[in-house]
Amino acid sequence: MTLKQQASGGAEVNERLAALVNNANAVRAIAAAVESTLGPKGLDTMLVDRFGEVIITNDGVTILTEMEANHPAARMLINIAKAQQEEVGDGTTTATVMAGAMVGTGVELVSRGVPVARVIEGLRAGLKKGLELMQEKARPLAGLDDPAVPRVALVAGRGREDIADLVVRAARLIGEEKLKEPAFKFVETITAREGAENQVFSGVIITKERLNRQMPRELENVPVLVIDDALEPEEIEDEALSTESGFARYMELQNQFRENVRKIIALGAGLVLVDRGVSDLAEEMLTDAGVMVVQRVRARELRKAAEHTGARMLKRTGLKKDLEQLKAYLGHARRVFNDEKLEQVWICEGAGKPMATVVVGASTREVVGERERIARDAAAAVQAALRGGIVPGGGALEVAVAREVEKLRAGMRGMAAYGVDCVVEALKRPLAQIVTNAGFNALEKIGDVIAAQVESNNDALAVDCDTGEICDMYQAGVVDPLPVKTCAFKAAGEVAEAILRIDTIIKKKEEKGEGKDAEGKI
Repeated sequence: MTLKQQASGGAEVNERLAALVNNANAVRAIAAAVESTLGPKGLDTMLVDRFGEVIITNDGVTILTEMEANHPAARMLINIAKAQQEEVGDGTTTATVMAGAMVGTGVELVSRGVPVARVIEGLRAGLKKGLELMQEKARPLAGLDDPAVPRVALVAGRGREDIADLVVRAARLIGEEKLKEPAFKFVETITAREGAENQVFSGVIITKERLNRQMPRELENVPVLVIDDALEPEEIEDEALSTESGFARYMELQNQFRENVRKIIALGAGLVLVDRGVSDLAEEMLTDAGVMVVQRVRARELRKAAEHTGARMLKRTGLKKDLEQLKAYLGHARRVFNDEKLEQVWICEGAGKPMATVVVGASTREVVGERERIARDAAAAVQAALRGGIVPGGGALEVAVAREVEKLRAGMRGMAAYGVDCVVEALKRPLAQIVTNAGFNALEKIGDVIAAQVESNNDALAVDCDTGEICDMYQAGVVDPLPVKTCAFKAAGEVAEAILRIDTIIKKKEEKGEGKDAEGKI
């Protein structure tokens, strides 16, 4: 073969791999943006927008969602991270780092002549085996009093003991049964405010103030009415008002509405929460009666308040019911007060389902956001651990699984065995990055951990990031929720396969009129 033919053949290979390499570079760039935040020695990232607003964080999903990324492959990885956050609330950095390793190894294999189909075949086999092994190695928690619960909160809370303590106290107030409900999200009980004091209380917070300052600021033993509607008279069209019958109907509706407000007062409701607006007439009558009214309450907060107080949500047409029927819609709370400094209404110790709220305080606006993110990660981790059990952290689990997955190669025929390497390298990547961020040599420490795990038959061994010594992660209190690990591993595999399957990038044609002015000019 002549040099010219060799060069031509090389050019064809490079052109064939151009899309894959381009996408892989984008994925690795995204992974590089967050990998320095991994582990107890991870560093922070500063995000700055064009107006000079600053976010300082080492929260992976915040970095990924706030960074500017226009490459399609990069957006795919960011969307996977968002899905990870939505499902389990933590582990986005691990998922991103593992995806970058899988894609990087896959590209190297393809460039060496391994067909993409064979790489994907091996990758799928490695993923399946890895997920099975992770499930087998998990330990269940013995309820919320298990000593591992505070450790889970502390690890996910990046070592912030005050926040971990708040989250654990809140979890115990809510109870195991509620935390295991699929629809309940513990993270939604977290709120952070500048100037607030750290605290946990049995109740919910409404992020609105009372309707006016003449209404009571604080109430004890309060009947609560929740109106999932506007507290206003039913409307009538302007055209109808111009007729005699229309005006008569208008006056009838006004009188009926006045009677409905009198019913609210007769019920003895001390707090009225309203989904939408409140009319001036209702505001005046309820103020005179000493009722606290909060309007335009967010739907999520309205539902939480109803659930916690035991109130049944009512439409405004439901106010036509008689008093005895309406009493069944009332909930109760031991105490309600309007915090004017924080501009919130606190509903404490409701008579309905247990509910806890975690208030995380901070000294400045910049710190508030980060402390809230830390608390939400800790809450998500505690809930995930309660549902799925725990595994050793610090990269120990992934290395132990990598050792077992690597054995698949011996039983696989053909080039599919190479695809298993994508999974093995990805599983080693979290430990490699954790020790790198701690200032140690990754290759050396991974070798030490593998040798120690094999020698002692202990899958919980990893590296103490303070000393560099090998230690048992369970004994050190470094534990992670299983669902976070499995979700991150699965998500990384999904995005890696999707990227590796892309052979060609084609720009879509513009839709008719897109990017043109009224005359059809570009």
